[in-house]
Amino acid sequence: MSNVPTELKYTKSHEWVRTETDGSITVGITDHAQELLGDMVFIELPETEANYTAGDECAVVESVKAASDVYSPITGEVIAINEELADAPETVNEDAFDTGWMFKMQPEDAGEIDELMSAEAYAELIAEEEH
Repeated sequence: MSNVPTELKYTKSHEWVRTETDGSITVGITDHAQELLGDMVFIELPETEANYTAGDECAVVESVKAASDVYSPITGEVIAINEELADAPETVNEDAFDTGWMFKMQPEDAGEIDELMSAEAYAELIAEEEH
């Protein structure tokens, strides 16, 4: 079974969101998503200072199996990207929730984060997908 850390929030499109102490959020794809995609070979990250609305395509992950879009979980501005993924996309496979983070955003409305899925709800979603 996939790892689903309880302190994170999740989207139906398999992104995870961690709220940082400064109010920004860190975003990546879930352990479940990287397992489905397989070995990462390329990751296209958003530009810093780019603004996205929740649900916008903002990054692309390519694996040996497929290319998949990564969606903005909230409305806000990209304030940092994980530049190490350019040379080491496999980091997402090795540690999706820590060193495999993709980008950081400053939320336009922090309340949007509360609307994302809990770990329990996300675990139910992936259990349904597996059946």
